[in-house]
Amino acid sequence: MITRAKLAEQLRDYQIRSQHKCSALTLFSPKPQITSWIDVTVAILFAILSCGLVVSSYVTLYFRHFWLSFFIVCLGILLPLCLRNSRQALAKKRDRRMLLPLSM
Repeated sequence: MITRAKLAEQLRDYQIRSQHKCSALTLFSPKPQITSWIDVTVAILFAILSCGLVVSSYVTLYFRHFWLSFFIVCLGILLPLCLRNSRQALAKKRDRRMLLPLSM
């Protein structure tokens, strides 16, 4: 059963998400929502890092350093997975905090 507080929280989250014009950067952000310029710069740095990993893996393949290329590709795969896990952990923490009774 959906309560009024849950609907209000969903509406507030939707309004916060719709205010930001850089929603494509949330893929590279360690937080579930981008709320400040610091979050934007962190997301841009992670995007540049992932692009650098892709370019360096191509360069190492060109020079036939296969083990180094394999290592770089693994780092490129682990980076988005770690970011996704951190976003999910922060979202669960926020939801858990909202479920506590007000008397606590």
